[in-house]
Amino acid sequence: MSRLLLISNGHGEDLSGSLLGVELKRQGHNVDAFPLVGKGKEYKKAGIKVPDFLREFSTGGLGYTSFRGRLTELIEGQVIYLFKTLIRLLFITRKYELLIVIGDVIPVFAAWISCKKTIVYLVAYSSYYEGKLRLPWPASYCLKSKRFIEVFSRDQLTADDLTYQLNRSVSFLGNPFMDNVFFTKKEFEKKFFRLGLLPGSRRPELDKNVLMILRVLLYFPNQILLNEHVSFDMALIDSLGFEELLKLISNEGWVLLHGSRNSQSIVFKNGSCTLNIHRDLFVEVLQSSDALLCMAGTAAEQAIGLSKPVIQLPGNGPQFTSSFAEAQRRLLGPTVFCAKNNLNSSSNIYLETSDLILEVLDRIKNDSSFSNLCLKEASLRIGLKGGTQRIVQSINSFLN
Repeated sequence: MSRLLLISNGHGEDLSGSLLGVELKRQGHNVDAFPLVGKGKEYKKAGIKVPDFLREFSTGGLGYTSFRGRLTELIEGQVIYLFKTLIRLLFITRKYELLIVIGDVIPVFAAWISCKKTIVYLVAYSSYYEGKLRLPWPASYCLKSKRFIEVFSRDQLTADDLTYQLNRSVSFLGNPFMDNVFFTKKEFEKKFFRLGLLPGSRRPELDKNVLMILRVLLYFPNQILLNEHVSFDMALIDSLGFEELLKLISNEGWVLLHGSRNSQSIVFKNGSCTLNIHRDLFVEVLQSSDALLCMAGTAAEQAIGLSKPVIQLPGNGPQFTSSFAEAQRRLLGPTVFCAKNNLNSSSNIYLETSDLILEVLDRIKNDSSFSNLCLKEASLRIGLKGGTQRIVQSINSFLN
């Protein structure tokens, strides 16, 4: 079978790439990966080989979202690292029959200068941002090249837009990052209302996000906090260890009720508020929640894809800033909500966010048209499940 190389640049892109890679390997292909951002954790978990010289930086490849982030990237040497990495990539691509790009202009350009046949899943761009997609230079020029034998978009609007702009067929077959969130192994207890809490995955930003989310919870009225049929459930990654978590939130008044270092789920309490924190149960939290309080990128997209409303809480970055949150609302549509004021305002963002969550709760319980809106937007913005299989089937058509 064929030797294939997946090239991606970001956590969400790595996730989609790993799902494509697993399916391609299952069908007999020899698949490796080259993540341009981070160390390729998603690929490693999926058993897909990545280079051993990869590094991870504090901005997580998102320094472009702010001046401070760009400055941090320069100080940490990320620009020089990226240049050296691209040079290494060019030598590595010689061994492969086909390149599969998941991301944006940087891996697209890298694939173009390699002169190898390439298939692109352009997950980082959408026409929903501004109505018409303005591809950064030189992405448009590269994608018109005959070296790029197929281009997939992340939604139908973008596929139609790029088909016209590039004067070539661009297809929307679904989003692979959705395919791992439709099935669960563990059922959570049914509640009148469960609020899922998604603080993101990048440290040290994750630590700050956890604290911000917990401050929102304390602004709920006691009739909510003391209601045993209301549940607050946070999905947390392993990189924030038990002792670190305990130290982080105990300073804010949270006390451990149940659980230990080896527990998959632990319970904390602060006054009238009870909080459940779960590790390795992201999908279960996502599926069982009625709404999600989000400070994340791909996780918010997955929530919308499951027809769940999302409430944003903009932070200090480098990823989940006010500008990132605003762009996310344009991308994901009217079932994403955010308090009007930002962190630079004199108003209380935590109180406003808790009030907004209660408004969303009211719509979930009392507005029958709201669930239909969530279902409609899930289909339009994210697409149906099975994107991985459909994209792989198309890739195979170029290999057979």
